[in-house]
Amino acid sequence: MTLQEIIDDSKRIVFFGGAGVSTESGIPDFRSVDGLYNQKYKYPPEQIISHSFFVQKPEEFYRFYRDRMIFSDAKPNAAHLKLAEWEQRGILSSVVTQNIDGLHQIAGSRNVIELHGSVHRNYCMKCGKFYPLSAVTESEDIPRCECGGMIKPDVVLYEESLKSEDIERAVEEIENADTLIIGGTSLVVYPAASFVRYFNGKHLVVINKSEISVSKAELIINDSIGKVLGSLK
Repeated sequence: MTLQEIIDDSKRIVFFGGAGVSTESGIPDFRSVDGLYNQKYKYPPEQIISHSFFVQKPEEFYRFYRDRMIFSDAKPNAAHLKLAEWEQRGILSSVVTQNIDGLHQIAGSRNVIELHGSVHRNYCMKCGKFYPLSAVTESEDIPRCECGGMIKPDVVLYEESLKSEDIERAVEEIENADTLIIGGTSLVVYPAASFVRYFNGKHLVVINKSEISVSKAELIINDSIGKVLGSLK
């Protein structure tokens, strides 16, 4: 079956996406040639975006975070827009994403499970008050709450666990899907990568620029996800 035929045969699609969905919006991924792991900083990126580094060197963390993790001008691409359209048509149940950029919501998607959190949510570590992204971008050093506490992005750093409620929602959505589309992810980040095993539906599709092996995949497309989804009805 072609991808269009699979979509036409689907009533409950779940899209599971990673960094590759946002690279076409100008947001670098972690592992590509131009990704964060290949940039030169005083500390390795994976160390900077760890919980222990955030606690020990918050100034260095925020310097890197503002420079390399926030892309306020990024716009949704054809993949984000098509997924939002499918949700409005009632054939897409949810988007499960490993991205923190909020582009799915900007595109119009409503049922989005953000496994790794969002740059758009930030909270005071002292009193718990929530702040928008501007609280981070408009502060020159460490963003502070009016109570004096340090503001932390509501994103999952290395050494931190995914929220149990997000895991439960993602697993439930995947279990109940008749079609699972995996897009823009190398499926190497756990535990998220292990969620695929909960799928028992009809169609499993993989869309990724680089080759990855997924057992039970009915269709694997090695191409730009924006180009592929954007060409569909």
